[in-house]
Parts: sequence; C-alpha cells; structure tokens
Amino acid sequence: MSQSESSVHEVLVKEVLQVSGYSYLRVTQNNKELWLATPPVEAKEGETWYYEGGFEMVDFKSKELDRTFPSILFLDAISNAPIDKTAGGELVSPGAAMVKSGKKEISITPAAGAITIAELFSNKENYKEKTVRVTAEVTKFSPEIMNTNWIHLQDGTESEGNFDLTVTSSETLNVGDIVVLEGKITLDKDLGYGYFYEVLMEDAKIIK
Repeated sequence: MSQSESSVHEVLVKEVLQVSGYSYLRVTQNNKELWLATPPVEAKEGETWYYEGGFEMVDFKSKELDRTFPSILFLDAISNAPIDKTAGGELVSPGAAMVKSGKKEISITPAAGAITIAELFSNKENYKEKTVRVTAEVTKFSPEIMNTNWIHLQDGTESEGNFDLTVTSSETLNVGDIVVLEGKITLDKDLGYGYFYEVLMEDAKIIK
C-alpha cells in the first residue's frame, strides 16, 4: 500500500463498475490505465474527472465483484470539475457522505451505558484501551479497506471541533443508520500514509 502524489490529477473514464459503497472507475491518465475506487459517483464512460492523493492497494479483491485488482487507488473524493487549489478549492465527491466537512444537525439520546462523542474526545485519556459504547448516526461507510470496514459516526455533540468518530468493524451498515456500537478505544493511531486518528474505536460490534 503506498501513497500517490498530492497534486490534482486529470483522468478519462473508460469503464464504471458500481457496487455498494463504491464506484470502481477504469481510467486513463497520461496514456496510462489504472483503476480508481471512489465514493459512489454518477460517472460515465468518456467523462473527465479530477482527483488528488489516494492510497494504492495491491492485489485487492472485491467480494461483490468476485474480482481481484492487481492495483487499485482508493480515493476519499473525486470531482467532475477542475480544481483550482490556489483559490482554495476542495475536491467534492457527488453522493459522498459529509465527513469532517460539516457537523450534522442531529440530536440523539445515548442508549443505556453509552457516552457521547463529545465526552469521549474531551476525556479521551480516561477511555484509552477501554471498551466504550456510543449511540450515533452513520455518516460514512467504507467496506473492505485493510481487511475491515471503516465507519464514521456523529451524534450531534462536539468537543473542541471534534464531532466525528472513526470506527473499524466487521459490521455492515448504511449511511443514515442510527446504531449503538461498542468497541475498544485506541488513541493516536498512526496507520501511515497520512492516516492518523486522535481517537479510534476498533473492532466495534452492534449492541442490540
């Protein structure tokens, strides 16, 4: 797994495969063919799209397609319009859930034994290496990355700008689901390639 260059890239779409949670795009970039995995987008053959960053996975197998990609680049976002970085533009992925881009206006009553995301972040040292329970809404779900599913949660609370909790789990969820999840809290998790988590809930399970 390796990180790509950070500059904006322009690609031409040659093929689109839609699965739950992802769009797989076969594209050409500077006469070179490659596969991209993006949040769901309505891309069509012949269109030009733009991206930056991304993380390459080698010999990645899609269970839904029953297909192994020798190399595929996973993206957090992709745009169908050119991005002027000097003007402060940001990549936006149509159809992708908001994560870190804005706090959702929601109000959720914690289930029995659950804590709020604000409480978790404001007193994170108290929960280090402990199992905690949260009640929250799924704002993003990314399946089968590094052999686990990645979930982003919000519950309407916030502590010093932290309102989004990242979770790893084998559970399959949908954006918009209100769930009670329980998992172990890890602090300052550095996965490399720019993926650093101040607070991460790992191996979370749904509490019925």
